[in-house]
Amino acid sequence: MDLKTLTPRRLKLALVALPVVVAAIYFALVAADRYVSESTVALQRAGSEAAAVPGAAMLLAGLNPPSREETLYLRQYVHSLGLLRALDAKLGVRKHYSAQRLDLATRLREDASQEDFLSYYRSRVEVSMDELSSTLTIRVQGFDPEFARRLNQEILSASENFVNEMSHKLAREQLTFAEGELARASEHLQGAKTEVLAFQGKNKLLDPTVQAQASGTVVAEMQASVTRAEAELRGLLTFLNDDSYQVKALRAQIAATQAQLEVERSRATGSGKKSDRLGALAIEFESLKMKSEFALDAYKLALAAVENARIDTTRKLKSLVVIEPATLAETAEYPRRLYNLATLLVGCLLLYGVVRLVIATIREHQD
Repeated sequence: MDLKTLTPRRLKLALVALPVVVAAIYFALVAADRYVSESTVALQRAGSEAAAVPGAAMLLAGLNPPSREETLYLRQYVHSLGLLRALDAKLGVRKHYSAQRLDLATRLREDASQEDFLSYYRSRVEVSMDELSSTLTIRVQGFDPEFARRLNQEILSASENFVNEMSHKLAREQLTFAEGELARASEHLQGAKTEVLAFQGKNKLLDPTVQAQASGTVVAEMQASVTRAEAELRGLLTFLNDDSYQVKALRAQIAATQAQLEVERSRATGSGKKSDRLGALAIEFESLKMKSEFALDAYKLALAAVENARIDTTRKLKSLVVIEPATLAETAEYPRRLYNLATLLVGCLLLYGVVRLVIATIREHQD
């Protein structure tokens, strides 16, 4: 190309005037207006009743994940293919975005693939998250303001269903877990009760502890009786002979009482058969009783956890709070005609300056 033909005037027409004029004609006659409907939402967690039951929170720990995490899940859901399919079936999203036939730059192709449709949808539905307050702002663009608002409202409705289903699904999983713990606790309780009944039937004792206490009382009374009889015997020996009837009878009584006293002591702490030792039986029974009481406490805890989990499956654990409902736009926000033209003009002027500098450098070297 002859550089002499690239005069500054021609360069201005080619690099500045022509692009700006073409862009102005496009924005004035072809570019379709896009209206924006905006809404702001936040997630609110309901208080859990499990904490009111001692220990129940341990079984139901993790029921409420952090609100920020759920907000991130919700943001991903708004841009999901599953939601887009549901919205398209209900509102005809593809039909609306492909209706503007003149503006090829902003409309969706009628034969667009599923992936292209999803990418286009994500470019028209913006979801931004406020890191400080964990709120979501949803901005929906549409060629018609009423459609943009309806699409925004449907997204909010579907988002609330998503949040409820997500929390209820987690609650149902916790209910299944708590019911399994209840079944195990019930089994342990029945086993502990069976061991107590078997012990009582084997040893023919309802409560060895009570029996041991009664035996101790009997031993104490017999010891006191022996002491009184020995004192009485010493008194008789002061004026009676050893072979007198009263002395022999009293000595026989003392001997019989002492023999029975040894038997009672042997039953409590002696070295006889295990079934005859009340002390050992009482200790074993106390162990079984403590095991049964612990199993009962575990059963009560599991039962309370099941009831709380069952309540959580029916009530709303998470709520989608609509801070600002979907708005109905009065003026088109896109395209930003003056801003885009001004940006294009500045870019063209910069390009014109660069081209002029390059041409001047080449001419200098040619000379």
